[in-house]
Amino acid sequence: MPNVCDVRVRFYLPSEALRPHFTTFYITEITVPDGGRVTDWLHPEWANLRICSGDFFDSELAGSRYGKAMAPFTGPTSTTVRFTVSTVRFWGVGLLPLGWARLMGVPAHDYANRIFDSHAEPALAPFSSLIDEVFGPEPDEAAELARIEAHFAARMHGLVPDEARIVACHEALVDEDISTVAEMGEAAGLPSHTLERLCRKHFGFPPRLLLRRQRFMRSLAQYMLDPSLRWIGAIDSHYHDQAQFVRDFHAFMGMSPSEYAGIPHPVLGGVMKARQEAAGAAVQALHLPGRG
Repeated sequence: MPNVCDVRVRFYLPSEALRPHFTTFYITEITVPDGGRVTDWLHPEWANLRICSGDFFDSELAGSRYGKAMAPFTGPTSTTVRFTVSTVRFWGVGLLPLGWARLMGVPAHDYANRIFDSHAEPALAPFSSLIDEVFGPEPDEAAELARIEAHFAARMHGLVPDEARIVACHEALVDEDISTVAEMGEAAGLPSHTLERLCRKHFGFPPRLLLRRQRFMRSLAQYMLDPSLRWIGAIDSHYHDQAQFVRDFHAFMGMSPSEYAGIPHPVLGGVMKARQEAAGAAVQALHLPGRG
């Protein structure tokens, strides 16, 4: 059956109080004709909670297949998630590193490149009431969004340890002029051992890998928004040459740039354009801290 579907997605920036902790809250409606299923590949991103009504996702990450769940939670990723789904309506919640530090209470590197059933993982118990209550008897987007906002607004009390350092680290990470760990540490005002510890604990990965992911995602987003550039025109200026970019593409997406360009992206193609228009960043990894 053709890998085709109708996709409607709307992104909402969180309220000012929540914005430093989340990328966006987003509602996605995928309609697949004749009971079929579609396949696409998620890009490396920050942690996400997705709460489904309708079909559930079949997901594969780093060679591991994950069973279906109403509310799959994906930790921060440095690789693609291949997913297959039929008709579904779901809310997504993207956690920035500061949101992870406030809400999770566990090291991000323990959850990196893994998917969990939110109802079965103890660390995700704080999401249970939201998962159970976000959908009403009938679809009501405004009411559902209000429940999401209220759920997280009630959890914004108290101080976050290392908050200033996390924000400084994140600001350095998304600075397009920064390309080395030394530059990142200098910009964040952190010695190398502190930078390494903080990035693994709250961002999920060591700083060197995070910087590689940023460089790669800038290139991929540029291409997806304007394929007429071709890969050579989309490659980030911090790449030494095209061969280095191709190696990164294999590392992050598990395929070559030409293979990726040659397969349909029935879900992600439209989603990236909608995210760019609503939030100013086509992919989660490029969101600026505090701006959603």
